[in-house]
Amino acid sequence: MNQRVPGTLVNTRHDSRDSGTAAPTCMSLGEMLREATRDLHVEAERSGVIGQLLRGGGTREAYALLLRNLLPAYRAMEDGLVRHARSPALHAMARPELFRTAALQSDVEQLAGSSWRESLPLLPAGERYAERVAAAAADGSGPLVAHAYLRYLGDLSGGQIMKRLLAKSLGLEADALAFYDFPAIADLSAFKSEYRRAIDGSVVEGVNPVDVVDEAIVGFRLAIELSEEVARVCPSSACAD
Repeated sequence: MNQRVPGTLVNTRHDSRDSGTAAPTCMSLGEMLREATRDLHVEAERSGVIGQLLRGGGTREAYALLLRNLLPAYRAMEDGLVRHARSPALHAMARPELFRTAALQSDVEQLAGSSWRESLPLLPAGERYAERVAAAAADGSGPLVAHAYLRYLGDLSGGQIMKRLLAKSLGLEADALAFYDFPAIADLSAFKSEYRRAIDGSVVEGVNPVDVVDEAIVGFRLAIELSEEVARVCPSSACAD
């Protein structure tokens, strides 16, 4: 498999069903990422506190704890995107209108008050996730593309479903759902298409698409581990104590 190629299309090979011989095909980086993480995406939706929330369960306290533990990962990712905004791989992906750190912190404060740093712990899984994203941000190329793909396209897509569910099942008001609002983006669907093109365009000289895919798989697994740890730590409204 020849993957180390600049450009938006990546040469891959697969076995032809008709001839039994290897036939060349081309996949964009976005297509590779979707295929490689398809099962992990389903697992993430069914696991831990995310699974509870998507089924209409969970608690405000568990949700606040989840956001508190996502915050360091988002901060590390967005700091890295700002630092490397001029790099060939990332210049089209460093979009401030996507940045979620401020909205995340605002929601946590709405849910847990100004003393949230004392009342909501940074869990080991949250720390591991943030450390991995920070390492990707230090690299400033392919690995950071993977985390931006995972987080932002999820926020723009499934996050909008989550917003409606949280308003209904947990009774959250708009001021506690800023994480899912993108006021600077007029058309989410059009923006998602544009951002997917930016992801495909990140395959420049020196960026190995396989490394990006591998990092996305790691990112999904770390996110699942965090979701599961939040569910273990905060299985009921006892978290409010």
